[in-house]
Amino acid sequence: MTENTITLYIIDREGEKHELEAPTDMNMNVMEVCKSYDLPVEGICGGMAMCASCQCYLESEHELEEQSDAELDMLDQAFFVEDNSRLGCQIPITAEINGIVLRLAPEA
Repeated sequence: MTENTITLYIIDREGEKHELEAPTDMNMNVMEVCKSYDLPVEGICGGMAMCASCQCYLESEHELEEQSDAELDMLDQAFFVEDNSRLGCQIPITAEINGIVLRLAPEA
């Protein structure tokens, strides 16, 4: 792992845990990293917080940035929302989330 790379742990819908490496210097988000590893994350809206097809559950103790109004509004309309629901497109890849554990939400 290089200086500008972090590790994410994504639990897919079958319960399998995937260890993904992600660059912190490319302005990516969790949804984009999942898609680059061919995990089943739709990201239909292209990361605009308008579809909830990248919804995931935060399963580690990481402190994330506060949810935007757009993210909260989208989660209000999504299925299978939990207290720890987040949109993957709204979680930027930064050094602060190294080791984060996220579980993909069931497909609606």
